[in-house]
This record gives sequence, C-alpha cells and structure tokens, in this order.
Amino acid sequence: MSSSAFTLPNGLTVIQRDWLSANHVFLEHNDQTVLIDSGYCTHANLTLQLLRQALHDRSLTTLVNTHLHSDHCGGNACIQQSFPEVNTLIPPGHFQAVERWDPDKLTYLPTGQNCPRFVVNDRLCHQSEYEWGEKPWIAYAAPGHDEHAMMFFCPSHGILVSGDALWEKGFGVVFPELDNEPGYKQAEQTLDLIENLEPSVIIPGHGSIFTDLHAALRYARSRLESFQAFPDKHARYASKVLVKFKLQEHGSIPMQAFSQWAQSVPYLNNLHQRLGPDESFENWFQQLLSELSKSGAIDIQDQQLINLS
Repeated sequence: MSSSAFTLPNGLTVIQRDWLSANHVFLEHNDQTVLIDSGYCTHANLTLQLLRQALHDRSLTTLVNTHLHSDHCGGNACIQQSFPEVNTLIPPGHFQAVERWDPDKLTYLPTGQNCPRFVVNDRLCHQSEYEWGEKPWIAYAAPGHDEHAMMFFCPSHGILVSGDALWEKGFGVVFPELDNEPGYKQAEQTLDLIENLEPSVIIPGHGSIFTDLHAALRYARSRLESFQAFPDKHARYASKVLVKFKLQEHGSIPMQAFSQWAQSVPYLNNLHQRLGPDESFENWFQQLLSELSKSGAIDIQDQQLINLS
C-alpha cells in the first residue's frame, strides 16, 4: 500500500527531513503543542523555522525524543533557548547522562558527532500513556538500534512513531553491537513488538511514512538475520554510515581534514581494528571512501570529498 492511501488525523503533522536530521512529528490541540525529535544541530535554525510555521505564533509546550542520537536531539538546545518553558521528556536510560552531560555515554564523542548541551525535565516510562494532541500515545521501549530508544503508538488511529527501530527499508545501525554489547536480539524483539501492535501507519525516524507493515518487517528481519550471520557485514555498514553522516554535515571537505577527523573517532578506530587490522588506518579509510564513491554516495575531486545523496 502506498503512502498516499492514508490520511493523518487532525492535529498531527509530520515534517520529513533527511538522513542528517530525523523527521519531526508535531502534535497539537488547543494550547498544547508537542514536538517529537528535533534533528541535527547544524540544521537547528531550519528546524526552528519549520517549527514556528507549525506553531502559528503559539509556544511549544512539550519536546520529546525517541532516543538521544545526535540526529534526533541535536536541535533540543536551540528549541529550549527559543521556548524556555518547554517541558522536555527523554528515555529514562540516558536521563542521568544528560543531567551530568556525559558526551561519551551519550555517544557523541565515540561517533565524532556534535550535540549542544540541553536540559531535561522528566523521563518517559515504558508502557505509560501520554495525552498528546488530544490522542492517547503509549510509549514502548524499543532497544536495538539504541539500547534506550523508545517508540510511540496511538491505538485509536493505529499510528506508530517508530524512530530508528523500523524504516520502510531497514533500521538504524545496531550500535550496542559496536560496543560488544548484545543488540541483535533486542532489535528482533522490538520488531516482534511492532508486529504485535499491528500499526496501520508507521512514521519512521528517516524516510517516508509507510503503511505496508509486513513488507517492512520482512525486509528488516532479512537484514537483521544477515547481520547476525555475518557480523562484519554490519560493522562495515556502520563504518560507512558514520562516514557518510559526517560528510552530509559538511557537504564538502578536503580529504586531509576529513581523514584527520576520522582518525580521531573512537568507533572508526575500533572498526578499523576489527575489519582491517593488518593495514594502516589511512589505507583502510581510503578503501571505505572508494566504496562509497563507487556506490554513488560521495564524489572525490582533486582531494576534495563531496556528498552526493
């Protein structure tokens, strides 16, 4: 079923972004206004502009994050500066890390990504119900891509805000596995939970809204099984995601500067040791860039890297 075969209920707006900034879900009813996920920090001004258009001169009352990867919460600080009274809710597992601001625990240092410091007011709770946009939304723990991630389901309309637990074609990198922590089983259990919820409309963290749940689950499970059977395949995929994400942030950057950044990123160093321990980091990284170039994801011109898609 195509995305044109459904209509979102009144009071719910989805602002589709890209692979650097996550999609925004905006819910409203009377004076209550809720934003789920705020995008990446370099897009914060555009996020704020899009948000103000949706608000129509109102204030934002509630800011919610599905999880605290930088592409989902990087705009939090900018939004909080613009709306000082906003109530910010995040998954419980990272609450203390945000309060003391631990960029290592929050993965910003390990990934080489940026996220301005923000504050939090309260924890989301697994299986708790929230009234957003005059509709009941149930929060569910959705570990896998991120061990503390959550997703939100509106039973009355069959709508699931899935974050990066399920896209139309796949799901996000299973980051716990990069830290030698279990993640594949948790990702599988989250897919099972989504299937049991039987949503009719899925709003993913990235990409278009979709309605064909079973096709998405088949694709995701096949991909997950492949990663489980060949963990190095997942590791190589994660390497490319980290590199591609940073290049999206820059748009274009000299090869030397980008290589220096890469050598400072703990995850990339760990992945190099796992995937290419017998070659230098520079040779391994150049091979990674070559593969991205051959796939059409980037271009390399006169020692300049250019993001293509």
